[in-house]
Amino acid sequence: MLNLKTSADVYLEEADDLLDKGDIIQASEKYYKAAEEAIKILASVIGIDVTKDVKDKGWTGEAIDKAVFSLVSILGNWIIESWGAAISLITVNFDLQQIRKYRESIVRLVQVADERLNNKLAEGSR
Repeated sequence: MLNLKTSADVYLEEADDLLDKGDIIQASEKYYKAAEEAIKILASVIGIDVTKDVKDKGWTGEAIDKAVFSLVSILGNWIIESWGAAISLITVNFDLQQIRKYRESIVRLVQVADERLNNKLAEGSR
């Protein structure tokens, strides 16, 4: 099975590298971007109806929030918890331990987005 590296994966790797170097502010921003990209991937793969919003205005905060709330009804409340962790990381200055805790929620979000995307690609190649 093909496993593509997504933009969310790239941001996640960059965030981990920055965190290892002790740059918690930049790491937090990259974790947020990883979560944002994962939401975009899930919305696209699952077919969340934000196409008109995105076409007209791009991926605004409003479009992402709409996608998040739609994904909750499909994938469960953990989506809102993961998105909340991402928002927290860019709005509050946390210590290293707290960032690592929130990182786990973002890793789960990225992994689910990767799984859904790769499953859809595998189905399309049959």
